[in-house]
Parts: sequence; structure tokens; C-alpha cells
Amino acid sequence: MGKKNFILDTNVILHDYNCLRNFEENDIYLPIVVLEELDKFKKGNEQINFNSREFIREIDALSEGDLFKEGVSLGDDLGRLFIVVGNVEAKKVKACFALNKPDHYILAATEYVAEQHPGMQTILVSKDVNLRMKARAVGLPSEDYINDKVNNIDIFEREHETITTANSELIDRIYSSYDGVDAKELEVGEALRPNECFILKSDRNSVLVRYNPFTRTINKVKKSKNFGIEPRNAEQSFAFDILNDPNIKLVGLTGKAGTGKTLLALASALRQLGDYKQILLARPIVSLSNKDIGFLPGDATEKVSPYMQPLFDNLNVIKNQFDGTSSESSKIEEMLKSKQLVIEALAFIRGRSLTDMYCIIDEAQNLTPHEVKTIITRAGENTKMVFTGDIQQIDHPYLDVESNGLVYMIDKMKDQPLFAHVNLIKGERSELSELASNIL
Repeated sequence: MGKKNFILDTNVILHDYNCLRNFEENDIYLPIVVLEELDKFKKGNEQINFNSREFIREIDALSEGDLFKEGVSLGDDLGRLFIVVGNVEAKKVKACFALNKPDHYILAATEYVAEQHPGMQTILVSKDVNLRMKARAVGLPSEDYINDKVNNIDIFEREHETITTANSELIDRIYSSYDGVDAKELEVGEALRPNECFILKSDRNSVLVRYNPFTRTINKVKKSKNFGIEPRNAEQSFAFDILNDPNIKLVGLTGKAGTGKTLLALASALRQLGDYKQILLARPIVSLSNKDIGFLPGDATEKVSPYMQPLFDNLNVIKNQFDGTSSESSKIEEMLKSKQLVIEALAFIRGRSLTDMYCIIDEAQNLTPHEVKTIITRAGENTKMVFTGDIQQIDHPYLDVESNGLVYMIDKMKDQPLFAHVNLIKGERSELSELASNIL
């Protein structure tokens, strides 16, 4: 296909500071305005600030070479890195856009590099849809950064699988056996993924089951009740089964609004409090109407409180299952006071070592793949992590259903024994909620 030139937008670097290593033998060009934009992000504790600092350090390590004329090699089997400086000649861009904003300077640099290398394809890489459209408007090829995109997302849209067998006696044995039955007895047993949940059905009977990768057996999924919350459908039963299993250290729960993702995770965590020192519920702060968190009054806790309210709402649903004077209600209140149950913004857990904890990360579809990796690598001994989210409700400007951290994690972890994923289909919040979710 031939060697290519790639022009990188700032948002690609803020999304993945290691992006320079992902373009194979092709050359990479950075408009100088990208470095100026990165400089604005280097201060702060968010992931994008960390990414900015790490990338700037990498550029500094490469600066001993000639980044402006000859370029600097990025390593064996990789291309060279160049920095485009100055008010470059770009007739098509200047005819359409005033060069008074960084996006237009990046477009001008793309046209300039393309003119300098007429025999090579020059492509602008950006996670900004509008900038990609502007590039195409002036005849410049552009594409999204696809290194961490997930191509097969059908597992996030379909219901649980139903496997039909002619062996009804096998199902009877699954019902009666505490240890389950050998997966080899099922025709598709060898093709099952670790912790895969499905319905096993014959012409006479059926059973909810899960494949246990540690014992290599097919086990019955019990409809267990967790802290007053009872599963209302097959998927919720599957979810409780994997959430309650101490051998599964990482869980992904996906599904539309009202399917019970966070509620199930919290109820399971409360049931297992004796096995962990602390329950942590966290979610990323996603501002609405372009209002930053700094516009809210109060200290740090008071500022994030409105964003954490959905987590408190789920906690109240569980509390409402019991009488106000019950031991369960008192236990929840005591857990909040003693910090055994903590609800906080995701930004506050960065840099911590999460040991002996049950961690629930809500709204994980708004995290980048690198952010999810950063969180999971915080896990210490005896820590379980549950990521929940609706991939159709992404509020991050540079993420979509194929590139967010939740689907990336599920795709990469799907064959690991320590991981399990359940996609919740049916809404159980209310009849009205289910109706709105389906037709609006």
C-alpha cells in the first residue's frame, strides 16, 4: 500500500500518549500548534493532564535529533517524527477558513505536508468529527484514531444466548449436582468463553447456567437475593451469579438505562461486605451545559455531590426494601459514617492502591481505554472491580460506541478466567422507563 504521512490532532495525544508507536513504518507530523495546545493541559490531576505531560516528556527525549527538517526515528520498523512550524502555505485551507484557531492551523499543516509529498498519501488523524469534516471539505483525507476501537460490538446489543440440546437428562443432572457437569458433555463446551452465561434448553426442560473456567464445568445459576434485591429476569440472575463469585475479580455490566446495572452491583457488594474492608462507588464527573465543576459552591465534597446523586439514589432503593428501623437500614447508615461504604468522584481514587475493596465504577462508557487501564492497575490483593455503563449514552466528546474504555476492556478481557461480562437487556425500573428507552 506504500508509506503514508499522518498528521496528528491534539485530541489523539490526549486520548493516548503512546500513539506515536501505533503508526507502523509511516511518518508522523505534529503541527507546532499541537504542542502549544498540549502545554495548556499539562497542569492538573486528570488523565488528559497526565497524558499531556507524558507526551511532552517523550518529545523532549527525542529533541536531540532534528525534528524540524530531517525528522527523528521512532525506532526499528517505525517511521520518523517531524514538527511542522511557521505559517505554512495552504491555499485551499486559507480560501475556506481563517487561520485564527488551532484546528485551522492543523488543517493548513496537513495541506502543506501533502503538497510537499505529492507521491505519498497524507492523512489527518483526529477524534474530532467536525475537524474531520472540515478536512474533507477541502479535499484532505482524514480518519479517526482507530488503534483502540472495537470492531465487534454485537455482544453489547444481543440477549443472552440460548443453547439447545437433545439431552434433557443432562439438564436434570445440572439441577441436582452441586458441582455441575463436565463441559465436555455439552457439544459446544469447548467453544465456551470463561464465565459465559446462557440458557441450556431441551424439548422438556431448561436451566440458567454458567461455564466455570476454573473447574471446566457447567453450573446452574441460582436466583439469589442480595440485600433485599431479587433478580427479575435471566440477565439479572446471571449478573448476580458473577458478582457474587469471589473468583471473578473483574466484571463488566452493560445495558440501557433502567436495566439495574448499578443497583445489582451495589446490592451484591453489600451482601459481601464481610469479605472486603470497604465498598467504593465512583463515577467520572461529566459536566452538563459546559459548566465546569468549579462553578458549583462549596468544598470538594459539596461540589461533586450533585454528580454522585445517582449512586445515592441506588442506595436509597436498597434501603427502601427494609423498614426504617431494620438492622439492614441501620447497617447501611453505619457503613456510610464509618467509611466502609464510600461514594466519591472517580478523580479522587487516582494514585491510590485499592486493596481489599469492592469497587464499582459507574458510567464507565465515559472513560478512555487508558483511563480504564489506569483504574484496573490500582487493584491490590483481594479487590474486585465492577465496571457498569450504557454504551449508547456517551457524554465524552471524543469517544463513541467502539472506542470507549468499557467496550475496550470487555473486548480485551473476554477470554480471561478472572473476567465476566453480562449485557442486561430488559429494563426493570418502570413500565414508563422501559417504554421511553425503547421508542424515544
